[in-house]
Amino acid sequence: MAATVKNCMLLFVIVVITLSLTTCHKFKDFPYKEAYYDQYVDHFNQMSFGEKTFKQHILYQDKYWDPKGGPIFFYAGNEGDIEGFWDASGFIHEIAPEFGAYVVFPEHRYYGKSLPFGNDSFKAGLLGLLTVEQAMADYAVFLTDLKQKLNATNSKIIAFGGSYGGMLAAYMRFKYPNIVDGSLAASAPLFMQDPAGPHDFFFQHVTQDFRDIDQKCYDLVKIAFQQMDILAAQGQPGLDQISTQFGLCKKLTDQDSYRHLQGWVRNAFTMMAMLDYPYPTGFMGNLPGFPVKVGCGAIMNESNPIVGLAKAAGVFYNSSSIPCYDIFEEFIECADPTGCGTGPAAIAWDYQACTELSLPRGSNNVTDMFPVLPWTPELRATYCQKTYGITPRESWASIQFLGLKIKSASNIIFSNGNLDPWMGGGINENLSPSLIAIPVSGGAHHLDLRASNQLDPIGVIVAREREKGIIRAWLSSP
Repeated sequence: MAATVKNCMLLFVIVVITLSLTTCHKFKDFPYKEAYYDQYVDHFNQMSFGEKTFKQHILYQDKYWDPKGGPIFFYAGNEGDIEGFWDASGFIHEIAPEFGAYVVFPEHRYYGKSLPFGNDSFKAGLLGLLTVEQAMADYAVFLTDLKQKLNATNSKIIAFGGSYGGMLAAYMRFKYPNIVDGSLAASAPLFMQDPAGPHDFFFQHVTQDFRDIDQKCYDLVKIAFQQMDILAAQGQPGLDQISTQFGLCKKLTDQDSYRHLQGWVRNAFTMMAMLDYPYPTGFMGNLPGFPVKVGCGAIMNESNPIVGLAKAAGVFYNSSSIPCYDIFEEFIECADPTGCGTGPAAIAWDYQACTELSLPRGSNNVTDMFPVLPWTPELRATYCQKTYGITPRESWASIQFLGLKIKSASNIIFSNGNLDPWMGGGINENLSPSLIAIPVSGGAHHLDLRASNQLDPIGVIVAREREKGIIRAWLSSP
């Protein structure tokens, strides 16, 4: 082990001198090497922090790389620790050997270990350097430096990303076509970023995922929420009864806590729909295979609809391993009605949802099965003013990142799974010969980026082969 680490260090110090010493790791099925890159805190205002830098966390693998013209496969890190995206993007690692590719995953600023100001990064005044533009500039500077240090200035760079990372992969091709030669944007809701784009699709799609399993599942979810409303209207005795039926660690005390419980439940159904993979996963939660089907089974097999709803939510919140639900620890309300997660990353994502990123509207109990939990631009503005003292600029993303008019771009694959609730905000038909939409039949949230699995639906196998063929054509073109 010591010899392996030593060799790894020497190799990367030779290749990229500006990265600090690196170590080698085995992360599940895909080993990586780890390093830190001295990245500018502010790329656009040299008078703000001068030449101040921070350590950007980098994962990479060079064992497949052909130094005689092999491409660089770059994953645009998104809202979380980069290790999780490395493990959840096995498709990139699996195809790297046949392309002779250098694989690199830089972490997004303000997430994981890439904190520009350490523990002070989330303080007012410093959080303002968390922007899409700064993150993309991080990637552009790093990739340019990497190519020079690798003596690979003629090597092409293919960007990959899923969800927000898929948006970034596409945006890198929009903004830096001189650096990125092509992008695979998986489950990337780009059109949602335009004020004129779709925003009311999300919870309707989540609902349909469960309804497609069984109409009874849909009916019981609605009945359970209705029965909860009746109990909640009775005041504390009714809230106590709901608390007992859900097995809460702390009793509900008022309508605000009851509303939080509703959001906690909706979040569980959201995550089960997004992560409805055909096999167990630990990405964004420990879930069984086909969690939507498992969740429906939990509520349909229970005589009491409210208890059944609690058991269905427990599929996501791991009811089998905890004695009670702490709904205020497990779910945090934020500017993203689909959930921000927990921990420091939740603060960063909440801030981004208050600035540049446009998220779906709330649930309405008409086109979806969830309680009326609205999230309008006005509610978002009020929340963001109260939380951060800022008002979202609704139109900025459409100005900065082309909005609905992206036909001037080229060499981008947009993939979307039909099970994925984010599909409605993405690009689902070809826009030009080089802006290609690939459907993933049977696929949940960026399933095509995951490693191949014997339980994969045929739709994702076909999609990955198409993606490889398009990438190969990009790499072979002048």
